[in-house]
Amino acid sequence: MQQILYFLIIFIFGLIVGSFLNCVIYRLEVGQGFFKGRSYCPHCKQTLSWLDLIPVLSFFALRGRCRYCHQKISWQYPLVEIVTGLLFIFIFLRSDILGRSDLLIFWFAIIQFLIVIFVYDLKHYIIPDRVIYPAIGIALVYNFLKSDFLVSTPGVFSSTPGVFWKSDFLISAFGAAGFFLAIVIISRGRWMGVGDIKLAFLMGLVLGWPNIFAALFLAFLIGAIIGIGLIFLGKKTIKSEVPFGPFLVLGTFIALFWGDIIINWYIKFIIV
Repeated sequence: MQQILYFLIIFIFGLIVGSFLNCVIYRLEVGQGFFKGRSYCPHCKQTLSWLDLIPVLSFFALRGRCRYCHQKISWQYPLVEIVTGLLFIFIFLRSDILGRSDLLIFWFAIIQFLIVIFVYDLKHYIIPDRVIYPAIGIALVYNFLKSDFLVSTPGVFSSTPGVFWKSDFLISAFGAAGFFLAIVIISRGRWMGVGDIKLAFLMGLVLGWPNIFAALFLAFLIGAIIGIGLIFLGKKTIKSEVPFGPFLVLGTFIALFWGDIIINWYIKFIIV
């Protein structure tokens, strides 16, 4: 019963954070600050009361329409809130299993940036610098401050025992970013954008090796399946532009929770 209560608290907290992320996404779109001014309807500009801002419940209570102008409210709002709540529960479970409270705080922060990137890139085909740079900064600081970042064992740049630079996150970040940079250069920006390079760098920082490999593999696999499906349904053509950021974010989430299982399965598959 106590564990269920913890899950409920974490989920409600995630719903509240998701509501704030919806505000961030909208204000990025219109070029406004995130922390100033009260929330308002994007159609009639009416300031919303607290009854209009209860995560998920207000959307269904109002039947998906603004209380004042009766314009439709996007399904983005409850979906972002619910997904954020569920992801917070998954992070809580994973950090509890690993016994790492620092991971809980770190991933609570990173998840928020990734959700904003997912939605914004899906809607506008761009990864905003105002989101990706702070996320990279937080990931760098976290890796620098981690207790096991400097360890007394042989490492990548040292063959003898002693303090050395544990660089798996940096190598993963620069390796992933370099891979996407090569794609951008070869395609002259037609296949990938500069924002994907920055996102790949962030993925390397937060996942490390070998989970970054699993995340990239899954991103391309999911992207290919969905792309082929959209072409088959007539929604896109072979030349249509499709944002890749959402697939990278999905790959990151899957690799975070199940990367070890996927990698172990792949290794056994190759050996067999």
